[in-house]
Amino acid sequence: MEPEEKNPESKYGDPRKFDPTFKGPIYNRGCTDILCCILFILALLGYFAVGILAWSQGDPRKVLYPTDSKGQFCGQKPLLFYFNILKCASPLVLLEFQCPTTQICVERCPDKFMTLVKALRKEDDREYYKQFSFKSYKTCLFPHINYITRRCLPALETLKGGVVVVGNKTTFTDDRGQNINATDLLEASKKSNVVVEARAVAMRIFEDYTQSWHWILLGLVIAMLVSLMFILLLRCLAGVMVWVMIIMVVIVIGYGIFHCYMQYASLKGQAGSDVTIKDLGLQTDFSVYLQIQQTWLAFMIILCIVEVVIILLLIFLRKRLLIAIALIKEASKAIGHVMSSLFYPLLTFALLSLVIAYWGITAVFLSTSNEPVYKVFNTTECMYSRDTCNPETFNSSNITTECPDAECLFAFYGGETLYHKYLILFQFYNLFLFFWCANFVTALGQVTLAGAFASYYWAFKKPDDIPAFPVFNSLGRALRYHTGSLAFGSLILAIVQVIRVILEYLDQKLKGAQNKCAKFLLSCLKCCFWCLEKFIKFLNRNAYIMVAIYGKNFCTSAKDAFFLLMRNIIRVAVLDKVTDFLLFLGKLLIVGIVGICSFFFFTGKIKIVEDAAPSLNYYWVPILTVVFGAYLIAHGFFSVYAMCVDTLFLCFLEDLERNDGTADRPYFMPERLLSILKKSNEGVKTVD
Repeated sequence: MEPEEKNPESKYGDPRKFDPTFKGPIYNRGCTDILCCILFILALLGYFAVGILAWSQGDPRKVLYPTDSKGQFCGQKPLLFYFNILKCASPLVLLEFQCPTTQICVERCPDKFMTLVKALRKEDDREYYKQFSFKSYKTCLFPHINYITRRCLPALETLKGGVVVVGNKTTFTDDRGQNINATDLLEASKKSNVVVEARAVAMRIFEDYTQSWHWILLGLVIAMLVSLMFILLLRCLAGVMVWVMIIMVVIVIGYGIFHCYMQYASLKGQAGSDVTIKDLGLQTDFSVYLQIQQTWLAFMIILCIVEVVIILLLIFLRKRLLIAIALIKEASKAIGHVMSSLFYPLLTFALLSLVIAYWGITAVFLSTSNEPVYKVFNTTECMYSRDTCNPETFNSSNITTECPDAECLFAFYGGETLYHKYLILFQFYNLFLFFWCANFVTALGQVTLAGAFASYYWAFKKPDDIPAFPVFNSLGRALRYHTGSLAFGSLILAIVQVIRVILEYLDQKLKGAQNKCAKFLLSCLKCCFWCLEKFIKFLNRNAYIMVAIYGKNFCTSAKDAFFLLMRNIIRVAVLDKVTDFLLFLGKLLIVGIVGICSFFFFTGKIKIVEDAAPSLNYYWVPILTVVFGAYLIAHGFFSVYAMCVDTLFLCFLEDLERNDGTADRPYFMPERLLSILKKSNEGVKTVD
């Protein structure tokens, strides 16, 4: 009689028998989670229907152009002028709601003081004043500024000593002969100075980009080449590169600490360098912060903490580094045999860009699909004040008889139709499907890469048993058999993410509330759902790997992955996280190298290319752009590496549990891992 199987079929499926032509367990599969697949397709059809409905009803001009008192867009006359700005609480009202004063579209904002009495004295002044008049309404003109919001707001300035002026005057006279203090305008336009400064900063940043875009592009190309070089070096010299990477990260952070200390010491004794960041407040010229000691002291403390944490982790995890390095070596070999995997993130990026663009465009059209609502505006007491009115029939109504000064003016965008009543639900559906589709694209990438790398691990003779075009084949299997499983996992994650958005919305609404118990409860819920989202992402990632390997449904794969990880919790907590930490150090090193080089270049501290460095308003603009871009590029390359390591790690755990090294069930892991774990295959060797 044949000996009993150590790993029963009921637990693992068909037991593996040694066969030189064995291609791994990833080929025996059928369609999974069909119901969820149908639900996802129906949801997508509904999403397209909402998009078509929004595009037919919406008008993006409502976002781009302001609207006058008649509800007409300011097109040929692109600026909006307010007759009595004092009636507006702040510029935020001008952006979101209609200010209760007459508004007209003008070609330019007024740039001088003028009253009706003064305008009647000269023909030129009379023509100038007519540009800013409406029917019988009289207004007092004073200098305004054309803001980036396409509104004319008072040109307020604050001089030394806190004196507020408009057009270099502290007071001016209106049509009624009353003196108006410039500070009276400050309440109505209290945010105007911030908007002006923000606009100035935005313009300077734009100028910096126009001066340095080609150097930024060159820096990103260098980051890509450095990332690719690291991947290739890891392929050939994984062990050496890991240690070089660790040492280089420690050195780079150490240099950062030294540089911060030198800057801190050089500012000692200089006038104004002892000012605190709190006393300095918000400054639009960010170079001011680099002139005080506290900034460099904060940088130095942060870098010291990071350095100490990294060194302590390396000391305590030194015994696990050998297995981690072996996994990274094997991942390097896998990527070397599946080089097309390095370019798969480009497809994920393109699909995510499509999802984000569709969501954004649909959201804009939905938010601009309301109809104009007109209300009664008046200056004297009137019982119909702020009632809804129809501008076409208003003059023939009895409202004008009882309230002679009343007018039917555009108030805001809204609507009473069935479509407008459910508009908020359409926006919610748009947001929910955005999360679902984005998570689905991410899940598709994870399953595709996991399937490609699993086909490498379970190939007994490498590379002979590795199928041709592993990434393409894995993508086809994922879409053909496991669309439902991917939709199921991404649906669970999308639900949690939408709940988090709702909690954030409630938190914003309750900021002014005094109920501390409600605030505490809300904070606890936010923390719990944040943890839940992280856990689901971790579980989904491993579930997708099991789906790619065995082709089972999502729930079964998630259960198998969870219990497999729990049975090997020490290895998961230490070994897998050590490899993640090492890959993070790789990204940190690439970003550090590119960031330091861009810092020395854009600040003109490299004498050889000093003349080539562009003249900038803020040198941190191209530096941060290059650093952020370098991180995204490095993350794109190393995310493939991380997925490869996670897949091989899960296959490694499965290999240990399912096989025992006998001729019937040999280990599929490479010889170096077998030697580290002090295991071997009896009578047969795996081919590395």
